[in-house]
Amino acid sequence: MEAFYYMKALVFDQFGGPEVLKYREINDPVIGPDDILLEMKAIGLNFADVYRRKGNYHLEGQPPYILGYEGAGIVKKVGSQVSGVSVGERVAFADVPAANAELVAVPSEKAIPIPEGVTYESAASLLLQGLTAHYLTKDSFSIKKSDVALVHAAAGGVGQLLTQIIKRLGGKVIGLTSSEEKRQVALSAGADLVFLYNDSWKESVLNETAGKGVDVVYESVGSTLMDSFEVTRIGGTVVFFGMAGGDPVSIDPRMLMDTSKTLTGGDLWNVLTSHEERVKRSSELFEWIKNGDLKITETSFSLSEGAKAHEYLESRKSSGKILLIP
Repeated sequence: MEAFYYMKALVFDQFGGPEVLKYREINDPVIGPDDILLEMKAIGLNFADVYRRKGNYHLEGQPPYILGYEGAGIVKKVGSQVSGVSVGERVAFADVPAANAELVAVPSEKAIPIPEGVTYESAASLLLQGLTAHYLTKDSFSIKKSDVALVHAAAGGVGQLLTQIIKRLGGKVIGLTSSEEKRQVALSAGADLVFLYNDSWKESVLNETAGKGVDVVYESVGSTLMDSFEVTRIGGTVVFFGMAGGDPVSIDPRMLMDTSKTLTGGDLWNVLTSHEERVKRSSELFEWIKNGDLKITETSFSLSEGAKAHEYLESRKSSGKILLIP
C-alpha cells in the first residue's frame, strides 16, 4: 500500500476575487527522477498570480489550483537522476508552478543555489523581478556610464530594482509614478528625479534633457508607448516589457526610420533558457544584495493569510515585494 502524506497549501477551485483562496490540506507533491522536493521558507507574490486567480491567464490541469511561481526553501529529497544538489541545501527558483504550498517539486535545472549571506526572503523577493531588471539593463539595452534612462512605474518592484541597477552601472534615472507617496519611494530607491503621471511629465523630461530626450525608456505601461517615443532622443531606444496600463498602439515603422529610434521588446523566458543562464544571472544579483548595492523592501504575510496578501497587492498600496511565509 502506498502511503499518502499531506501538506498545507493555498488553493482555489474557481476563479474570482481573493476570497476564493483557501488554506487547506492536500496530498504532498510526488517528485520525478529529475526533481528535488523543496520545503518552502518564503514565496514571492506577483501580479501574474492575481491574473491567474481571476482566470485571465491560462492554468494547466484541473482544480484545486495552486498559485505561485517563485520562492526559496531547503531541499528535503532529491530524485534518482539528480546530481549536484544535496538534501539540506538552500535553493530558490523563479519559474516553477504550485509554489503556494509547504512543499514544491522543483525540476533540478530550475534550482538556483542560494549563497551564504543571502536570506530565503531576499532570494524569494529577488528572482522574477530582479532577473527581469537584469536582462533589461544588460540585454535589451546595455546601460553605459552617463546614459539617461526614463523608468515607468519607478516605485513598483521592477521599477525600484531597475533604478538601483541603472545607477550601479553609472546611468542617470528619471522616474515616473502616480502619486507623491510613490515619488518618495522612487527617490529613496535612488532615482535622480521623479515626475508624476498627472503633471505634464513629457514637458518636464524634455526640459531636463535640454530638449533632446532620454537615451532609453523602460516602458511597462503600454498605453503610454507613443509618449515614451516623444521623450526619446533621436537614435534612442524604447524597451517595451509590460502593459499594466492597457494595450499599446501599433507602431508605424516609418516613424522609427525617420527618427532612427529603436523599439525592442523583452521577455524573461527568452533569456532563462538553461540552468547555466539562471545561475550566472542570479549570482550577479545575489552578489549585489550581499554588497548592499541592491536593496529590497519586503512585506510578509503567512501563507494561511494568502487572501489578505492578494487584497493588499491589488490595493496598489504596496511598494516593494510581498512575500508569503509557510
